[in-house]
Amino acid sequence: MDVGNWTSVSEFVLLGLSEQQDLLIIVVLLVTYLVNLAGNSLLLGLVVTDPQLCSPMYFLLSHLAVVDMSFASISLPQALVHALTQHRAVSFTSCMAQLFMFFSVGNMENYLLAAMAYDRYVAVCDPLRYAAVVTRSLCLKMVAASWAVVIAHALLHTVMAANLRYCSNRLQHFFCDMRPLLLLSCARPITTEMVTYTVGFSVWLSPFAFILASYVRIGVAVARLRSAQGLNKALSTCGSHLTMVLLTFSIVMWLYFHPDSSDTQEHDQQVTFLDKVLVPTLNPIIYCLRNKDVAAALRRAGRKVLAWGM
Repeated sequence: MDVGNWTSVSEFVLLGLSEQQDLLIIVVLLVTYLVNLAGNSLLLGLVVTDPQLCSPMYFLLSHLAVVDMSFASISLPQALVHALTQHRAVSFTSCMAQLFMFFSVGNMENYLLAAMAYDRYVAVCDPLRYAAVVTRSLCLKMVAASWAVVIAHALLHTVMAANLRYCSNRLQHFFCDMRPLLLLSCARPITTEMVTYTVGFSVWLSPFAFILASYVRIGVAVARLRSAQGLNKALSTCGSHLTMVLLTFSIVMWLYFHPDSSDTQEHDQQVTFLDKVLVPTLNPIIYCLRNKDVAAALRRAGRKVLAWGM
């Protein structure tokens, strides 16, 4: 498109919640955000302070709690401000920064789930060597490598978004994301779209494929046990993590791997809301309810608080 047909965009107006501004939306956003912070802070505090939660699995879980709090904090406080005020504009720089953080933190959750899947695989399939194989050093290396991958991916998408030519600044979303930004481009950026979806799919598929392979191996190992006790132990070991995986990846698959359509934009916003708000809020609840070690640590912490209050 000719350069004269587009103008420089200095800010974006986020319209995702503009037609739903009422007390109910504000209350839902605020309560959900507070529950997210409280639940993940509690889980993080238990892992840090309870000596019985010092295994590599809970080291990874503590990182997941930090990522979940960060994930919600990228979009929810801004959405709350926009729901309470008439000012829904964000600067171009702030939008690009939010996009970068969204891709970094969002993809990091998937890679942490993959690292936790490897932990569960060793715990079920090779329990006698678990302590020697899954060490704190290995977990640190997996976390560091994951951050390197997701930051490079986020930087690539942010640079491409920053170099698009925008013919409008009215973003039909409640935060800055790549899909709605592409829709504002003056001409369809074929190269950018191809890179976005190809690289994005690769970064998403890698942890998903690793998790799937891990659970296939776990399933084969459990099938060989042929005992109800072995099955119950495997479910106890993997149940919480598997629930989180199914919840996270089912939403992501719908959100990013279906054809673009104007009829689906509103639905995309609702699904994105679930992905950015509900999943990070449910993760600590799932682990507190389904994981015996975390539930026991929570009871111990509760008894200590009661003892201090007496």
